[in-house]
Amino acid sequence: MATLTANPPRPGLPGLLKNRTVHKLVLLAVAAAVLVPLADARWASGSWPGALTVDLSEPLAKASDWIIDNRDSHPLFLYFFGHVSNVVVIAVRAVYLALLAVGWAGVTALGALVAWRVAGVRLALGTAVAFLACGLLGMWVPTMQTLALMVVAVLASIAVGALLGLAAGLSDRMERVLRPVLDTMQVLPAFAYLLPVVLVFGIGVPAAVLATVVYAAPPMARLTSLGLRGADKEVLEAVESLGATARQRLLTARLPLARKELLLGVNQTIMMALSMAVIAAVIGAGGLGDRVYQALASVDVGAALAAGIPIVLLAVVLDRVTGAAGERLGAEPGPHGGRRRLHALAGVVAVAVAGRLAGRLDWPDAWVVGIAEPVNRAVDWMTAHLYSGVPVIGGTADWAGHFTTWVLDPMRDGLQWLPWWAVLLAVAALAWVIGTWRTALTAVLAMAAIGVLGLWKPSLDTLSQVLAAVAVTLVVGFAVGIAAARSDRLERALRPVLDVFQTMPQFVYLIPVVALFGVGRAPAVAAAIVYALPAVVRITTQGLRQVDPAALEASGSLGATGWQQLRQVQLPLARPALLLAVNQGLVLVLAVVVIGGLVGGGALGYDVVFGLAQGDLATGLVAGGAIVCLGLMLDRVTQPTERRARKGA
Repeated sequence: MATLTANPPRPGLPGLLKNRTVHKLVLLAVAAAVLVPLADARWASGSWPGALTVDLSEPLAKASDWIIDNRDSHPLFLYFFGHVSNVVVIAVRAVYLALLAVGWAGVTALGALVAWRVAGVRLALGTAVAFLACGLLGMWVPTMQTLALMVVAVLASIAVGALLGLAAGLSDRMERVLRPVLDTMQVLPAFAYLLPVVLVFGIGVPAAVLATVVYAAPPMARLTSLGLRGADKEVLEAVESLGATARQRLLTARLPLARKELLLGVNQTIMMALSMAVIAAVIGAGGLGDRVYQALASVDVGAALAAGIPIVLLAVVLDRVTGAAGERLGAEPGPHGGRRRLHALAGVVAVAVAGRLAGRLDWPDAWVVGIAEPVNRAVDWMTAHLYSGVPVIGGTADWAGHFTTWVLDPMRDGLQWLPWWAVLLAVAALAWVIGTWRTALTAVLAMAAIGVLGLWKPSLDTLSQVLAAVAVTLVVGFAVGIAAARSDRLERALRPVLDVFQTMPQFVYLIPVVALFGVGRAPAVAAAIVYALPAVVRITTQGLRQVDPAALEASGSLGATGWQQLRQVQLPLARPALLLAVNQGLVLVLAVVVIGGLVGGGALGYDVVFGLAQGDLATGLVAGGAIVCLGLMLDRVTQPTERRARKGA
């Protein structure tokens, strides 16, 4: 009897079937046992059956011809797109002419004044140095062109993103509706929608601004929604108990509580908008992006870097100034604040007028410092000494070859070896285990749509690159983010580094990457990791720092070690932010798939670039649509549904 008590009977098969995960997998296995033989008998093929594909080239060609034939006469173009284009052109031109009229001295003084008023002397000096550095590099006029374009694009992106985030944060239904829309906006490669944008708006500034808004608005929307949904429930209940209306609760409680997420959204929007500067130059945006694009066309890394550095400086200045301005929201002005502002503004006006009277509006050519030649010499040295033949550790080309042979090739070959129905089953199982049947259905339909588009094998090739890049990005990003969340000094040291990596156009570091790693899929993965890593680190750090200090104090009082606090308190409470970091890592890696196609990544990225280069709307859009489907599928198999998340909490 004692033996029976000490060894209770193990649950049998009926008890095991009550487990929700096992129950789902058993149901899926039963459905597969019925459907797979039927599918194999009807379409006996390892790859996607050709009978289930749809050719979209003819309807897309007709759509392209219709746009070309009607854009000068149809009311939709005359009275809607035409007005949108005119407003954008007028706004950008007004900002640009104002900057030129103030002159380099006036712009520098004005930037320093704004930074001083919102953050103090240190940021004011940094802002002045940043603007002066743009002039010293010989990029003053292109910098003003890019600044004018980015001011309009960032304001439009923040407005659109905030409205979408507001809708998603206040309504579960809108959140479900907008989620695939935001995924599409952020995952669809810019090269894929550049051609239809150019067809509608033509080459020039309006197309560049619209493309930037499409790419830069989703982070603002996602973080706005995250902030609104993560507001302290007790505070909201207290405000509601006082009889506040829904609008009053939003303005007095939800938005103030979500201020940090909103500021992070502004930061990410600025970074992503500026990262589009080079791609926008492809369709006539001009400015710094055009200088980078022209330099890379002649494989001149030094000239590309000279134009890329001002892009980084603009991003850092705008990030710091807007962040400091948000921190000062609601702060009481000093007793002499108004008088000091008037004096400082008078000083800026005096500097601008003096520069205009002296005829010194443009940056003097004699003050330009050339960096192209020494940079090119450094790149040549790195290529000569690090590419191969390094003792013991081997050269960078060897690393790229090993990564391709041991990681990328087995992943690609394994995915392409699987029968198409096995891939769909694996997707369904992963999505259903962490979500609902609707989640699984969405993921399966997204993956099946890739086959219907006729891009099954190229998509699996791209998927292998994305999975490898995301795995490295998340491992490194979570480790660095956790370390930064636990150390203020490390967080401050990393901030400018992350700014540089996230803002420097991919085209600038693409040539050094190719010079070090060669052409192929490995440099494409490296470029994706460099681009996606900063966002993962930032969001992870922000999420861990937002954990309630009371919870940490309570666990510490119970004797928990720092590791136990991290594992049992911080990581579980920061779960929404960590899931968002995973999501952003996925979409940002997918966003660089096209750039990888330029350096030998092949697959879907190459098809998108080829479609834009040849003016082939069908090839570019279909490949872009396949990338969106990949992103939607990956999102569904990595993001638990809201109901599942609540049950697991």
